[in-house]
Amino acid sequence: MRRAFLSRVDRMIREEEDTVYFTVDIGMWAIRDLLAKYPERATNVGIYEDGMFGIAAGLAAGGFVPTIFGIQPYLIERTLEQIKLDFAYQGLGVNVIGTGAAIDYPKYGYSHYCAEDAGVLKMIPGVEVVTPGTANEFISLFNQSYRDGKPTFFRVSDHPNKKHDIDVTLGKANVIKRGGGATVIAASVMLDMVMEACSDLDVTVLYYTTLAPFDADTLREEYNGGKVVVCEPHYSGTLDYDIIDALDGRSVQIKHVGFPREIFRNYGTYEDKMEYYGLSAERIRAGILD
Repeated sequence: MRRAFLSRVDRMIREEEDTVYFTVDIGMWAIRDLLAKYPERATNVGIYEDGMFGIAAGLAAGGFVPTIFGIQPYLIERTLEQIKLDFAYQGLGVNVIGTGAAIDYPKYGYSHYCAEDAGVLKMIPGVEVVTPGTANEFISLFNQSYRDGKPTFFRVSDHPNKKHDIDVTLGKANVIKRGGGATVIAASVMLDMVMEACSDLDVTVLYYTTLAPFDADTLREEYNGGKVVVCEPHYSGTLDYDIIDALDGRSVQIKHVGFPREIFRNYGTYEDKMEYYGLSAERIRAGILD
């Protein structure tokens, strides 16, 4: 996904004179020619995330379309006040592409983990939270939204879906499968696992690549009653408010497959951590059959 993003930014800066790009000591080598040729519109500001958001907000207020690239915990937790005041409160647009979603940087430890990112952002009114599952989905969603004048956060992963590449629309869920049993929600890079788990089960599978605004209409239309199994590559419960609100007045039981709300202290590879925390097709299937 990162390569797709950097290629898209390169074309954007070269072809659209009202666009600007900022990074914080990450990804410079891939766009070194762009930084050298367009220093007034493509800049490495150094380790200065909060200031970078303020600069980008000023340019957005002046009519520019800013795009920011960095690592999730530093782009979101370190800059939360700037997101809230400089963009949401002022009604300004920015495109923020964050790498290192959840545990994508396992060897760097807890400082580089950010399983709370989607939940934190969803609490700020007017913010769009976009979680593509593949590089193609990222490009499609970016093209649909990068000029919509809203603060849009793209959560990209180094571990995309490999078997499923979906034609996605910003703000809409995809109905991947219809069935008479549980309703299974797959967010972002969980789709491959969900489809492996559900291949022979009589369930409905909904695929969400936009977490905010949440597509409540599709959930209401496709929900068969009973159990909702939420498979999310961030903290479990991140989507619970949206689900309960969408199904207001209906009986619903929610089961989760996601990261537990705890400080991650164990060590190992990405695969080790996913297995340790139970984000797997086996866990998803067990949750449905429970």
